[in-house]
Amino acid sequence: MDQSKVKKVNKDFLFYVSRLATVFSIMMYVSYIPQILDNMSGVKGNPIQPLSAMINSSLWVLYGLLKEKKDWPVIIANLPGIVLGLLTFLTAL
Repeated sequence: MDQSKVKKVNKDFLFYVSRLATVFSIMMYVSYIPQILDNMSGVKGNPIQPLSAMINSSLWVLYGLLKEKKDWPVIIANLPGIVLGLLTFLTAL
């Protein structure tokens, strides 16, 4: 296989990996919803992990926004982490 075909295969593979990682990142943050519901019903969880996730997500979104060519998969994958991490943190207090 010549070098240009190898680069195309690698680029296509990277595209699909980035999309799959975006989906799983969003699923990870959506998994906070049951904890938020438990927190609101009186079963309080540990607020440190969702706070760390919110800060981490905020930094990744900032990274994606500040790149010369915006990194939309990184931004989209981490936006739910900011909102749901903050909600989970606040309801766990």
